[in-house]
Amino acid sequence: MIRNVAIVSLSSGTIGEDYVSHEIKIGLKRLKDYGLDVRFMPHALSGVEYLEKHPEDRAADLLKAFQDPDIDMILCAIGGNDTYRLLPFLFENDELQKAVSEKIFLGFSDTTINHLMLHKVGLNTFYGQSFLADLCEMDKEMLPYTRNFFEELISKGSIRKIIPSDIWYEGRTDFSLKQIGTPLISHKNSGFELLQGKPIFSGKILGGCIDTLYDMFDPETHEDMPQLCRKYQLFPDIEDWKGKILLLETSEERPQPETYRRMVQALKQTGIFEVLNGVLVGKPYNEAYFSEYKQILCEEINRPDLPIAANINVGHALPRCIIPFGVNAVVDVKKQEIVFEDQPR
Repeated sequence: MIRNVAIVSLSSGTIGEDYVSHEIKIGLKRLKDYGLDVRFMPHALSGVEYLEKHPEDRAADLLKAFQDPDIDMILCAIGGNDTYRLLPFLFENDELQKAVSEKIFLGFSDTTINHLMLHKVGLNTFYGQSFLADLCEMDKEMLPYTRNFFEELISKGSIRKIIPSDIWYEGRTDFSLKQIGTPLISHKNSGFELLQGKPIFSGKILGGCIDTLYDMFDPETHEDMPQLCRKYQLFPDIEDWKGKILLLETSEERPQPETYRRMVQALKQTGIFEVLNGVLVGKPYNEAYFSEYKQILCEEINRPDLPIAANINVGHALPRCIIPFGVNAVVDVKKQEIVFEDQPR
């Protein structure tokens, strides 16, 4: 049972800005209604400008959250695009390795990088939701599918099974006060889709937002990011990827198909597609370029025996499940389920 939750801003400092204060109130009430004690880490509310200039303070908040024995869960505020800048402050003197302890860590998007950091020091994490994007949803309640997974995580400390959502939602474009209580536009969802390979496959899941993974190899977004990721050996080596299932989902930026192709090619150059047991593909934001993405994946991976299952409700598209990293998963597209084994009950 989770009782104490620490909220950290490891990427953008959005939650410290006045223009989201009405959303923060919604999210805080929901967390407290669950009986959770919520703690904003010292710099979590410092705002966008301050945190952009001070990655060392973002890193300090993460270390402090892990060192506090009373904190059960670390919840990321939101994504962003430069959490890689925490690397020197977490790894130069093994700071993260010394601080890390068994806690639930939950986030997505740019937080992909933080998941890889924690994977590097041996902590299993949870991918798929964040405070601002999910707990602060402006409808009258959290999206039911999203809420069910969050409730399972805080009550049991694990996720046992994922099935598809019956519906998906278009992303909200207006976050002003007048939108409070306004429902999202919804559509019927079609379930998990097998693109190629056998319908049943298994392995430990790792991965995240493909936009962020691509930036680890391409300097266009951040010139120093590939260099820092190489220096601290953040991308797991090929031995680590053997037998795993790679999770890939796209950001709200909705990369053009030609850009997506370059992203997949960059991952292919690492050799991981030769050693994986399978690939899970998140539903794209508003289903943008979904058919093109699926075709590109099969073409570029060019390994017809590698199972690829698409339309997983995880990542930037709504609603969102939560995927445990580092525990064995059995994907069964016929049964429309992903079952996680060897977790505490």
